[in-house]
Amino acid sequence: MSNQENAYKPNNPQEPGFDMAQYRSQPPVPPGPIIQQPVQVAWMDVPQGNRNCPPGLEYLTMIDTLLIHQEIEVMEAIFGYETNNKYTIKNSVGQKVYFAKEDTDCCTRNCCGPSRPFDMKILDNFGNEVIHLYRPLACSGCCFPCCLQTLEVYSPPGTLIGTIEQVWTICKPCYVVKDVNNDVLLKIKGPICTCSCLSDVDFDIYSKDGSMEVGKITKQWSGFLREMFTDADNFGVRFPMDLDVKVKALLLGATFLIDFMFFEHSQN
Repeated sequence: MSNQENAYKPNNPQEPGFDMAQYRSQPPVPPGPIIQQPVQVAWMDVPQGNRNCPPGLEYLTMIDTLLIHQEIEVMEAIFGYETNNKYTIKNSVGQKVYFAKEDTDCCTRNCCGPSRPFDMKILDNFGNEVIHLYRPLACSGCCFPCCLQTLEVYSPPGTLIGTIEQVWTICKPCYVVKDVNNDVLLKIKGPICTCSCLSDVDFDIYSKDGSMEVGKITKQWSGFLREMFTDADNFGVRFPMDLDVKVKALLLGATFLIDFMFFEHSQN
């Protein structure tokens, strides 16, 4: 046998000086700690080719459902100290569409509670404010028919596109959705009992004459612990796909007004 062949031939275990350790299987190396990467929720892509709507509302052209999730604030849950509300707004497949944050001062939040006036900024995935909501201070309840709740919706900020106005009723909550010319576009009617106990609460959206249901705003049951110890609520808004994007933005604003009026429970 040539020297070249002997170079690749392993040593004979019977020969003196043979080291068996080199042929024994090495103990397995214990795996290192498994580091889980945080799950990042994808943002919805901006639809292209639509210039007939306010900037930032292009997202709404391809949407017939919005899911609104209020973030849990630790200070508020533990100490009852009211903080600015924050919301993540998603489409039906879980992609983020907008992010909303309340802009009020500490005194207003903790003295006026859920009846407080507020500014709400709604931002797109680039951090640009695309919708601005303003709720003035007003009394609420059936005993004040001359002083009802309203919400103004601006898109882009500074340009009024419509309002949400409470209609005086004794039993069921009722609202009208109006455009910038004060014309009624839609009506929203809630149930007699708005208590969210182990079930969803629906506010039905009707055509302007009230003859046909066209959508729904739903306060979703979030579980006993979340409902009991926080005021962080989940909502779903459903509307026709071909509805004008400005009207969709108005219905989004109506959801925040309903949240503050019926489900923003003060813990002070």
